[in-house]
Amino acid sequence: MKTNETYLNHPTFGLLFKVCPIENNQELYTTLYAQRLFFVVAQASHGLSFEPLGRSDARLLVENRLRKLRRINATEEHQELNVIYKRTFQ
Repeated sequence: MKTNETYLNHPTFGLLFKVCPIENNQELYTTLYAQRLFFVVAQASHGLSFEPLGRSDARLLVENRLRKLRRINATEEHQELNVIYKRTFQ
């Protein structure tokens, strides 16, 4: 299993932890310690954009990502994301 962890510094909420990639240069991040606030971070022409999400919406994004990985038979990536999913949402 990979142990590459990615962090990002949000101007207001501090250090964010990367949960997983979503789609189209978008990634899901959460606050490092509480894991209550989630953000879809996208690469924009002017830099990074942060879209806040609720916990249930973030969970749905990860569940959709898990389904997609299973559908395309990306077994290793699915297993890694499933561990993160369980740690974050269960």
